[in-house]
Amino acid sequence: MIPVTPTLALDDRDLEERFIRSAGPGGQNVNKVSTAVELRFQLHGHSQLPDDVRQRLATLAGRRLTLEGEIVIRADAHRTQERNRAEALERLVELVERASHRPKPRHKTRVPRAEKQRRIDHKVRRGQVKAQRGRPQGED
Repeated sequence: MIPVTPTLALDDRDLEERFIRSAGPGGQNVNKVSTAVELRFQLHGHSQLPDDVRQRLATLAGRRLTLEGEIVIRADAHRTQERNRAEALERLVELVERASHRPKPRHKTRVPRAEKQRRIDHKVRRGQVKAQRGRPQGED
């Protein structure tokens, strides 16, 4: 189990790691060794994620979510498998942690009547200023 919050953890059985060739730093080594990590997390797997967290996680994942319900995270910034693996796992945990926060509900508010009146008065004043800018009329 991978802890995310004190009450939430990810099951190891939902994670799948694949090592692929990296396009990042590494010199000639980059052509020989598979250091990049592709971490796949089954959204509807063994992890006991609440439905609302699962839904927010799918939204936050965006295009990293496949049609099969897997979140794919690719890490290839470092030269070693271990550091790339740690970075991919850290990014997944951070994503799940962000999804675990319930957004505060928005309360509709009204614009005060005085504010509406100030806006209208300002528009009228600006209109009068612009009307005064033309050529003088009637004295030709």
